[in-house]
Amino acid sequence: MTTFPETRSQQLDEFEAEFAGQLRLSPEAQDLLFREARTANTFTDEPVSDEQVRAIYDLAKWAPTSMNNQPLRIVLVRSPEARARLVEHMGDGNKPKTSTAPLVAILAADEAFHEELPKTFPHFPGARDLFAANDEMRLKSAELNATLQVAYFILAVRAAGLAAGPMTGFDADAVSREFFPDGEHRALVVVNIGRPGENAWFDRNPRLDYDEVVTTV
Repeated sequence: MTTFPETRSQQLDEFEAEFAGQLRLSPEAQDLLFREARTANTFTDEPVSDEQVRAIYDLAKWAPTSMNNQPLRIVLVRSPEARARLVEHMGDGNKPKTSTAPLVAILAADEAFHEELPKTFPHFPGARDLFAANDEMRLKSAELNATLQVAYFILAVRAAGLAAGPMTGFDADAVSREFFPDGEHRALVVVNIGRPGENAWFDRNPRLDYDEVVTTV
């Protein structure tokens, strides 16, 4: 991952001085998952194996979801034919990197997740019927909880030592129709995955500080 020696060292020194002992993760793990992690825009041609993706999912699956509903569904786009179909629906700025990334994943919300609730939430036998009877509640829950799982998936990609390039710049309706013809899935995010390539990073934009975000009542 790219580092910025002077500013990076200064930031870490300031962090350790103020917050040493507050976090259980090592500084190296914190960097891998958060501080030095970036959205990659170019990738090497090193492949991403099925074993790596299984390891990534095995971490991401532990994301908390409402009533353990786990609506995230993932399509790995590996074949040239499928890649061409996907690229057609990407925004112009996202077409080149989606064409060349070692692996592309379409992350979607299963709007019929309630059919799995007898397995994932067995101690409440009425869970499936509760969501079946309320389309608005089910669709909102699918999108919210799948989006939460998307965030965990990105962190899991980073934990595997890979870079993620998540994108929402695409025709979600067209991608949903193309890759989920059953009409029960909504594409949320397309993620390029691999080792970062040359000039992979844009300049990092500022983050809001604690006092700009957090209030106590």
